[in-house]
Amino acid sequence: MSEGGMTTAGTAATAAALAATLGLAAACWVVAVWQMSGMDMGVATRLGSFAFFAAVWVSMMAAMMLPGAVPAVLRRAQASGGARAVPLFVGSYLAVWALVGIAVYALYRPHGSFAAGALVIAAGVYELTPLKQHFRRRCRESVGSGFEFGLCCVGSSIGLMLMLMTLGVMSVTWMTVIALVVLAQKLLPAKAGVDVPLAVAIVGLGILIIIAPSSIPGLSPPM
Repeated sequence: MSEGGMTTAGTAATAAALAATLGLAAACWVVAVWQMSGMDMGVATRLGSFAFFAAVWVSMMAAMMLPGAVPAVLRRAQASGGARAVPLFVGSYLAVWALVGIAVYALYRPHGSFAAGALVIAAGVYELTPLKQHFRRRCRESVGSGFEFGLCCVGSSIGLMLMLMTLGVMSVTWMTVIALVVLAQKLLPAKAGVDVPLAVAIVGLGILIIIAPSSIPGLSPPM
């Protein structure tokens, strides 16, 4: 094949991988929002049966995480010479998040505002740790497999996901907020001028939850 033909084929593969990844993410947003309708009870949210939660969790993770994974997916498509490697890469990446969901289901319990505030503070502190910065950096580098990429992204986003679990695991609002932060952190380089205020804001939110939980809309179910 000529160099021009190879370039055209590579461009087509990249475009196909991009369209498939973003299309799957968009579809999963629709599914997740539909599944979560009426389920949000703030800190008192219950997860329901394992089958129900697993379906919600996988669609949530695909919706939230795939947009930020696009650069890694495109690198995989380009490195493998086509889009055929993309399904395995994306599938193994989401499998890591599915395993996280099993842990969440085993450990999660409805909780009070003090516990919520303490966990949000912990999430804010984690944003400034070297471990967080290490995994965030790895999320922006080339990785060998979707599984490896998933492990790096779990390490980078685990604090933010803890916030989601704490504030409202079935909240579309918090899901959207956390998804936007995760996307920004995956696509943009770390900058202290942005990362430190974000961490301070998260810690401040945790303190506010402890001292004035009624000021946070949707945190507690209506009496």
